Amino acid sequence: MWSWSTLIGQNSCDERVLPIQTKEKKMNHPLHFALLLLSLGFLYQTTTNAVLMDKLANSKICADEECSYAISMAVALDDFTAPDCRFINIRKDQMIYVYSKLTPEEGTGVFWSGSVYSERYVDQMGILGYFPSNLVKETTKFKKDADTVAIPTADVDFYCF
Repeated sequence: MWSWSTLIGQNSCDERVLPIQTKEKKMNHPLHFALLLLSLGFLYQTTTNAVLMDKLANSKICADEECSYAISMAVALDDFTAPDCRFINIRKDQMIYVYSKLTPEEGTGVFWSGSVYSERYVDQMGILGYFPSNLVKETTKFKKDADTVAIPTADVDFYCF
């Protein structure tokens, strides 16, 4: 059975003393440390994975100012294996959406930017990259040459993520 003296507590001088709360809020230090490391890891990952590669051109032709609309559709005439992360792999007879055409400079190749079209991934955005323009044949033009926009390339156009 309990009594007020056991709940309130008594000392040897018969003074009533309230019991001291011994429950302290303890921080879960391992959890906080893990979250801190995870946050720093994401920050480190996003800042170090992008590598600036050499520019292929100083300007490009696009359907709009943001190069978000396709200029044309093309079919691959031959296989192409990407030499680095700026380029995409293409196989013969694949359909490719062309989003930009780099303006060639003296002594350089002519490259276009596009995404491989696939029936399998029709509702997903494809990987965007460069490929040699002489390996494809345009089948459908969505924009006339007179309606295209020439804009300068940016460093981000040649980053590898």
